[in-house]
Amino acid sequence: MTISTQSPDRQRLIRALFEEYIEMYASRDQRLTTRFSKNFSGYTGSGDFLVKDLADWQTITRQDFSQVPERIRIEMLDLSLQDLGEEVVVATALFRIHLPVDGDMLAKEAARLVLIFRLEGEEWKIVHSGISIPYHRAEDGEVYPLKSLQERNRTLEALVEERTQALHASEALYRQLTEDTRDVHWKTDRDLFITYINPADERLRGFKADEVVGHHVFELFTDEGVAMVKHLMEERRRSERPPSSDDFVTFEVQHRCKDGSLLWGEVLSKPDLDEQGEIIGYHGITREVTRRKLLEEQVNQLAFRDTLTHLPNRRLLEDRLTQAMSSSNRSNCYGALLFLDMDNFKPLNDTHGHSVGDLLLIEVANRLKACVREADTVARFGGDEFVVLLCDLSCDKREATAQARRIAEKIRISLSTPYLLSLTIEHRCTASIGVTLFKGREASEEHVIDSADSAMYQAKEHGRNTIRFCE
Repeated sequence: MTISTQSPDRQRLIRALFEEYIEMYASRDQRLTTRFSKNFSGYTGSGDFLVKDLADWQTITRQDFSQVPERIRIEMLDLSLQDLGEEVVVATALFRIHLPVDGDMLAKEAARLVLIFRLEGEEWKIVHSGISIPYHRAEDGEVYPLKSLQERNRTLEALVEERTQALHASEALYRQLTEDTRDVHWKTDRDLFITYINPADERLRGFKADEVVGHHVFELFTDEGVAMVKHLMEERRRSERPPSSDDFVTFEVQHRCKDGSLLWGEVLSKPDLDEQGEIIGYHGITREVTRRKLLEEQVNQLAFRDTLTHLPNRRLLEDRLTQAMSSSNRSNCYGALLFLDMDNFKPLNDTHGHSVGDLLLIEVANRLKACVREADTVARFGGDEFVVLLCDLSCDKREATAQARRIAEKIRISLSTPYLLSLTIEHRCTASIGVTLFKGREASEEHVIDSADSAMYQAKEHGRNTIRFCE
């Protein structure tokens, strides 16, 4: 099992939550969906569509438990946890599903589950679930495609009866068992030249089999993918562990398509050994995971964005401040950091509730973005505190101060305009603004933020709805 070395306490907590989720699912526990966020979304395994409503997912879960009410067995193959921030952790598991009613037909293939945990208040919630299962779609009324699998199994049993043992070992039967799947089945020799690939590759990437067979497997990948696979192979050679036919390697790599486009594929590969235990080739399955990779990119964005206003959060602000200070060091021009705190925000929450307060924060974010340039950064620091990062001001300190003051005044006036939050709720709210200038790396990022924060408190002490520069 692979676990990030960051935040071991949080990693242990998320691992325990994941194991609790798997146990509740295996035992058909109806409390399973209480672990989900109200903003939950998920991809079903057999349905292959995005569910955006928690109530719909609860319906699917009840349908799942109704179709197979007895306890199921989860055979865990691998689990990895990855921190994407202090509030977001991704758990990725590879496992086999053993149902009590299907004769282990599902267990012949490995399923992949991705759960995204996010800290909401003081509780970790599941905000996304995505499961990838390499079998056909379920029919209406099914969660597990048992009918289609049972029909396919009966067809295979009939073939077994009709064919001799020699035909079982032949490549003709191998093709019959692989060419009707959406996954790409392939074989190579020991030097990684492709000896067989099923028609799924043509449907996926556009290349006919005769355009691929005889070519090196590296021709399938991008240059970055080739470098990554070479690195994996070198690591296995350095391990000095003797090859085994039970070993499989799983990795994700970008593939080239005939039309010039790229897609992401998850590759499961196993070595073929002779009687002496020497590698004579490889075989495996490639499954397209492009949509999941795009989701992971979105999750990375989640780690750097405030979920309410979609502004950069403190983590992304600090990164941009570091970049701005480096740019200032090269250009010898000033930058400025504005720290804002809303003066009359708490009474709104107390009177009308947090949902109305959220509407105000969203409107504040929109007004702040309208007051600055595209190159500047507006971030939500937390609660009703916002930060504005101004870049590329004048190289003259007096002129840079004047520029920062003009923008701060523009913001102060904009934020003091009444807020119409509903047909009946109008709220007046001002802001206290603290400003500090920086140039190059004369001070640390933390010092710049603390200076602006201190100036903001001076603005509070001088009557609020005012601007103070750090002295």
